[in-house]
Amino acid sequence: MSVTKEQVLSALRDVQDPDLHKDIVTLGFVKDVQIKGSEVDFTVELTTPACPVKEELKAEAEGKVAALEGVTAARAKMTANVSTRGGFGRQSIPGVRNILAVGAGKGGVGKTTTSVNLAVALAQKGARVGLLDGDVYGPNIPQMLGLSGAPEVVDENRILPPEALGIKVISMGMLVPPDQPIIWRGPMLHGAIQQFMREVEWGELDYLVVDLPPGTGDVALSMAQSVPMAGAVVVTTPQGVAVSDVRKAVGMFRQLNISVLGVIENMSTFVCPHCSEATEIFGSGGGAQMSRDLDIPFLGDVPIDTRVRSGGDEGRPIVSAAPDAPAAKAFISLSGKVAAKISIQNTRVLKVVQAP
Repeated sequence: MSVTKEQVLSALRDVQDPDLHKDIVTLGFVKDVQIKGSEVDFTVELTTPACPVKEELKAEAEGKVAALEGVTAARAKMTANVSTRGGFGRQSIPGVRNILAVGAGKGGVGKTTTSVNLAVALAQKGARVGLLDGDVYGPNIPQMLGLSGAPEVVDENRILPPEALGIKVISMGMLVPPDQPIIWRGPMLHGAIQQFMREVEWGELDYLVVDLPPGTGDVALSMAQSVPMAGAVVVTTPQGVAVSDVRKAVGMFRQLNISVLGVIENMSTFVCPHCSEATEIFGSGGGAQMSRDLDIPFLGDVPIDTRVRSGGDEGRPIVSAAPDAPAAKAFISLSGKVAAKISIQNTRVLKVVQAP
């Protein structure tokens, strides 16, 4: 006796999404169930291609179906349709589903390095990603991605963002000579950010990662007032001074009604490549303690690795140049956690909007 579609769906109701806390059938993830004799094929459509538990869900779903009487093979095709939270009164950037800000309370904590590696890691997992360099005074992203020259301008002064490592990129560093300082007041900053958001041909993006300037200032305010933000990630190093400044950044995001998705502790530990001794150069635990104090998630830490620095100087982010390095693995893991946080938040917002 052949298995039925209803039996397959019933079995898949036992597979729970650990982040959304519902089964994949109720969530609407299961698509296109095909039964051919004793073999079953079906699609599981997740809310992000960067889902950190994608392989676990695939294995569990196939196992549940394979355990049904009369089934000799079960195959799950994993796809994704990235969720979005909508405009809520602010004009969205056409084609851009989620805008993710990466901020820090002070410079020198690796905020731009984190932005670049998160963006590249998301693209490696199959997401459509853009990277906007909002640090107008210190636009380092072109160098970190090995980009040079000005972007192409097409009809009606639309800017075509150059691509590197699968991501679309725009930066003030592409528009001014490398040694020319940018001396602008707030309104000019606002105009530049608006141009990057509204006059760049981003196309269809799942995530637009925005590298904010350090501190609390005009760029974050301009974005918060203009576009719906999926949320913000804050970057710190373990020492007390950095953590203290990041607290101010968290306060800024909260005042601007931008959800803080979590904190990343960068430069957490240095492991000697010769003797393997671990040294906490900047102390330890500052990011985790801050997350507890401010009631925000601690997403994880990134160890010190000289390849992070050299890769940034040479235009080769570590997640691309040395994906097996501990720091690269940390960034790759963090990208999945950030994507999951965005999906959870979008699902919650959708429930509120649909509630009677």
